[in-house]
Amino acid sequence: MAMAGLYRRVLPSPPAIDFASNEGKQLFLEAIQNGTMEGFFKLISYFQTQSEPAYCGLASLSMVLNALAIDPGRKWKGPWRWFDESMLDCCEPLEKVKAKGISFGKVVCLAHCAGAKVEAFRSNLSTIDDFRKHVMACTTSDDCHLISSYHRGLFKQTGSGHFSPIGGYHAEKDMALILDVARFKYPPHWVPVPLLWEAMNTIDEATGLHRGFLLVSKLHRAPALLYTLSCKHESWVSISKHLMDDLPVLLSSENVKDIKDVLSTLLSNLPPNFAEFIKWVAEVRRQEENGQKLSEEERGRLAIKEEVLKQVQDTPLYKHVTSLLLSEDSVCQLKAEMESSLTNVAASICCQGADIFAGRSGLSDRFCCRQTCVRCYRATGDNPATVVSGTVVNGNGNEEQGVDVLVPTSQAKTSCCSSGQNGCSPMHPGSNDVLTALLLALPPQTWSHIKDMKVLQEIENLVSAENLPPLLQEEILHLRGQFLLLKRCKDNKVW
Repeated sequence: MAMAGLYRRVLPSPPAIDFASNEGKQLFLEAIQNGTMEGFFKLISYFQTQSEPAYCGLASLSMVLNALAIDPGRKWKGPWRWFDESMLDCCEPLEKVKAKGISFGKVVCLAHCAGAKVEAFRSNLSTIDDFRKHVMACTTSDDCHLISSYHRGLFKQTGSGHFSPIGGYHAEKDMALILDVARFKYPPHWVPVPLLWEAMNTIDEATGLHRGFLLVSKLHRAPALLYTLSCKHESWVSISKHLMDDLPVLLSSENVKDIKDVLSTLLSNLPPNFAEFIKWVAEVRRQEENGQKLSEEERGRLAIKEEVLKQVQDTPLYKHVTSLLLSEDSVCQLKAEMESSLTNVAASICCQGADIFAGRSGLSDRFCCRQTCVRCYRATGDNPATVVSGTVVNGNGNEEQGVDVLVPTSQAKTSCCSSGQNGCSPMHPGSNDVLTALLLALPPQTWSHIKDMKVLQEIENLVSAENLPPLLQEEILHLRGQFLLLKRCKDNKVW
């Protein structure tokens, strides 16, 4: 009787050598003796099979992030913080990845969003000698890993574009070990480096750009604590173009004569869907995990977020932004569009959190929030913490979850079009501080077209990272790094 589906594929050999074959084992032993398998052991400890046929990029990245011991800062399942493919959705909707796969550039974006240090190289902008040096560097160390983007056809394998980490290198034979994340299809295998380079030196038909490789390592500082830029919404290209290309031209106007003119020019011309571009980072948990108590780790992370929020609100620039939002109707309308009640914001986050906890990436059975309430949790000697508790149900109405959102708050008073929140604190991250963070994070050259030297000097002093306290300075420098990454992506210069 015929059976449906496929059970694995026979690995074409040559050119590849099965890792578990006698020859593959011999290559492994020789590479260990030569010190070029150092990265293998961390990677193999977190080796995973991609959960969807098109998830090779997500599986490769989550495997590498876990091997580097990068803390995702949010829970996966139960009490555990752990990178899973379902959590890598900040740059591309999972349902789109599931249907069409993911581009080289979006994997780079995801790695940055996840808090890793990333160096990306397209094959047309690099050389095989450079690639070999990077392979050698990553395989003689366990604090850097290399992910290759290549075309399977060069290895006589079925399929087309694919991502997988490189687990080792045999210098004498000049062969690299591919830890293929499509383990349902092919096992790990050794391939000649020149042929791997040839497979990377191909063009992805979906983007028209060359494939390549990326080096992923751990940052020596924390990633975004409270704010992050998002390229998940399709409007990010037009928004980033406006901020990095159009805004400097607008600021060159002779009508820009003081700081109010500078801020009004920027805020009055923001594109639609701007609120989708810069987000505040929320933490979610299942209600049953800790009851009404916050763990010491949760209180610590929340305290850091609140300190960042306080430092933003203590900047002179924040006072200028707040004053402008109070004084101009057109800008106040912008705030009204960006601002949302705490419960509405949290309701959306609760739904996203429930989807993650359930391990879902599709749209057919997504959770929606049925009700929310704002609570204040207080521990002895601690400041009160704001938690929005939501009850969410799936699309069929047959599954219900309770989800908490831990909300950083401050004692600053709300104003303009926003409505205050009752409870322990009147203000969660909102338009005033989000816009302030955005202005601080804009590339310094943004302001260079201002013609009035006095105004130019004043705005440069207001946005200078050197004038910020260390915690906020790191946050802003991280956002500036994201801006640079987005510009490279937009200009197709790196990805």
